[in-house]
Amino acid sequence: MALRGPPEDRSPAELLSFGVLNLDKPPGPSAHQVAAWVRDLATVDRAAHAGTLDPKVTGCLPMLLGDATRMAQVFDDSRKEYVAVLELHERLADSAALEAIADEFEGEIYQKPPKKSAVVRRLRSREIHSLDVLEAEDRRVLLSIRCESGTYIRKLCHDMGLALGTGAHMGDLRRAATDPFEDSDLVTMHDFVDALAWWREDDDPQALREVVQPAERALVDLPSVTIAPSAAESVAEGAPVYAPGVIDADDGLDSDAEPLVACYIPNGAAVCLGTLVGDPDSDEGTVVDLERVLV
Repeated sequence: MALRGPPEDRSPAELLSFGVLNLDKPPGPSAHQVAAWVRDLATVDRAAHAGTLDPKVTGCLPMLLGDATRMAQVFDDSRKEYVAVLELHERLADSAALEAIADEFEGEIYQKPPKKSAVVRRLRSREIHSLDVLEAEDRRVLLSIRCESGTYIRKLCHDMGLALGTGAHMGDLRRAATDPFEDSDLVTMHDFVDALAWWREDDDPQALREVVQPAERALVDLPSVTIAPSAAESVAEGAPVYAPGVIDADDGLDSDAEPLVACYIPNGAAVCLGTLVGDPDSDEGTVVDLERVLV
């Protein structure tokens, strides 16, 4: 079995088979439709988006290509950041109330998913890490929201309108970040199509390397464990990571917390995702139970 080479040395074909595209989703298509377009354009078997966006919503929609779709779970708990337009149904008599209500919605809130959602409609809590009023004019308010994954911004806007006493609904919405990706290096569908054409037709791979990143980019926020190539070969066959195969690990890893970790070989190539169940500094026993094999 051949393990992957260093992320920075991969060819365009290797990036397309194990890469991530920080896509700027256009308005109109669903996230599922965009993933299908990316899959067909890249001519790979699979492509998956990291976090659903409604058809009208734009912005940060990381796309996992090929074998990278196996790591989609890393986005389940990723923080999101949005810029939203709050459309008030009446003019606000006291503009100071706007800032006060925004402050009240920071922290833990409770939401019930809307009727059209794909999840069970039961009350659940979500964390609003920050909610800032960027600008207000007439009955329109521009908000910056940083929140826990799974927060319904449309419902948040509705509830803010009730608290303000004016009623409100969500207008335009754009996602500015899906940790660890943000809007500073977004790639449009046009950028992706052009980069593919330059590589395939002009034998110029540079543009594709600029828009498709190694899949390891999606794992930078996870604790890491470095294992020997011989141990990686056993992992590829379904074996857990045993203590003798561990070369190094991040400081402070606590097996009692059973965190999700990413395992790499020394050249920086990702091998698997797993749950830390043992001490990386021990000489025996299982250190990482497998969640997803990436080779």
